[in-house]
Amino acid sequence: MKVIICDDQAIIRDGLELLLKLEKDIEIVGLAQDGAEALELVARISPDLVLMDLKMPGMNGVEATRRICLEYPAVKVLVLTTFEDDEWVFDAIRAGASGYLLKDNPREKVVEAVRGTIAGKSYIDPLVAGKILDQAASKQEQPPSTLTDQLTGRERDVLRLVARGFSNAGIAESLHLSEGTVRNHVSAILARLNVSDRTQAAILAIRHGLDV
Repeated sequence: MKVIICDDQAIIRDGLELLLKLEKDIEIVGLAQDGAEALELVARISPDLVLMDLKMPGMNGVEATRRICLEYPAVKVLVLTTFEDDEWVFDAIRAGASGYLLKDNPREKVVEAVRGTIAGKSYIDPLVAGKILDQAASKQEQPPSTLTDQLTGRERDVLRLVARGFSNAGIAESLHLSEGTVRNHVSAILARLNVSDRTQAAILAIRHGLDV
C-alpha cells in the first residue's frame, strides 16, 4: 500500500513516516509540506492514499483534497485533523475525503484507518464524529441532490439517525420499530446508495445535503 503524507509540520510528517514504516504492507512513497506539493507527488507516483493535513500555507488541505478527488479518483484521501478543525473537516468531506483521523491517535488506530480507507471503507474518528454531524445539520447552504429520491420516506428517517450515530436499538426506539425492521432498512439503504457500511452512508448524507 503506497502512502503519501502531507503536513506542514516536519515533526508530524516524520513521526507518521516512522510509525507507518513499521508495517510491512505499507510503503511511504512521498512527503509533502503543502497541498500543491502533495498534488505534484500524486501525479508522479499514483499512491493508494494521501494522509492530508488541513491548515497549511499555500494550498490548504481542503483544496488539495478537492483537486485529488477530482483529478485522481482512484487515490483515497484520509484527513489528519485536530479537535479545533471541525469546519475544515466538514469541507474536506464535502470535497471528497474518505474520512478523518485525529493526529493524536495511537499507532494501531492510525494503521487501522489507513488500511481500512485503502480497502474502501470510510473512517470517521468517533471522538469528533458527533461534532461534525451536528455541524452538518446546521449548514444553511447545501447542494441539491437526488440522493433522497432513491430512498423511501422511512429509509430517509433511518438514514438521518444513522448519520447522527444512533445504533439500531436507538433507531428502533426513536422510530417505534423493531430492531429487525431497522436492520432491514439499513441493509436496503446501503444497497440503494451502493455503499458497504454505515459510515459511508452517513458521509453521503452529509455530502448530499440530507437534513441530518
